[in-house]
Amino acid sequence: MYIKKLMIALCAVVAAPLSFSASPAVAYSEAGKFDSSFNEAVFREGVAPYRAQYGHNLVEIEPASPAEYVSVLTRLAEQGRSPIVAVGFSYGEAVAEVASQYPDLQFTILDSVVDLPNVQSILFKEYEGSFVVGAVAALKAKKNTIGFVGGVNLPFITKFGCGYAQGAHYINSNIQVLSRMISDDFSGFADTEGGYNKAAELIDAGAEVIYAAAGGAGNGVYDAAAENSGVYAIGVDSNQNFLHVGTMLTSMVKNVGVAAFGTWHEAEEGTWKPGVKVLGLAENGVDWKLDIFNRDLITVKQEKEINKIREDIISGKIRVIDYTANNNQCPVALISN
Repeated sequence: MYIKKLMIALCAVVAAPLSFSASPAVAYSEAGKFDSSFNEAVFREGVAPYRAQYGHNLVEIEPASPAEYVSVLTRLAEQGRSPIVAVGFSYGEAVAEVASQYPDLQFTILDSVVDLPNVQSILFKEYEGSFVVGAVAALKAKKNTIGFVGGVNLPFITKFGCGYAQGAHYINSNIQVLSRMISDDFSGFADTEGGYNKAAELIDAGAEVIYAAAGGAGNGVYDAAAENSGVYAIGVDSNQNFLHVGTMLTSMVKNVGVAAFGTWHEAEEGTWKPGVKVLGLAENGVDWKLDIFNRDLITVKQEKEINKIREDIISGKIRVIDYTANNNQCPVALISN
């Protein structure tokens, strides 16, 4: 039922289908396939099940830096690969450039919009999932300070922090949410040392729970939290609860892998369509994770309260503000200094 609901949402695009023979590919971000985050979710929940079901030679490519994005997409396009899934919003300009040069191929970009007739853009309501884990953090914190670490200082990343702060303030109006950004460029997503250092700053400032939206650099955040008794971390994109058992409070998952599988599946079925898809809690595009690895950290009472918040967001009873759709303004305090 879980995957079925998301697959229904993935088919809700108004443009006419484009029919091509599937010969798919994926271009990961520079953080690498096994980043315990965004890329790895695409591999484990998208690439692996696609190969198991269809058995095709799906090509994977891992660029060393964003400077290689255009060249790797061009290489895949020259091979006639289609659909080509580009993992992450940092691919936006590269997809726009290459897709316009290969109009007969299909491209899908995760977390960004490229307005071309052969591009499928899949977005997620990260602010909804972040609200939920912000509430989890506030319920866990014994004092009034929690933290957020972003990989790159961009509104798209601040959106995670703003949703997190809204959820925390929903539980405790007196809580302080401290924010730190690792870098002003995309290198921040791979800077584990930078993640560690920013988390250490927050811990020194009294943060008891730290949420990371930092790609592979989040591993540094989790390491720092694990070294400090009474400090917890919240993972992002994929389920990272297993990384430091006893430290990882929960994870805000984006079902990017299922979305990637969906675009390849559509190509196989001849139903692939360009356009924009937006997936939130209602569409099972985002969620929080409770499993055997963090069960002992969250009481049954807290679980019920969090799931009630989740249901109220879906029903519209709780309205979560999208930072980027609100002129880059957060309705609650997100303290960056």
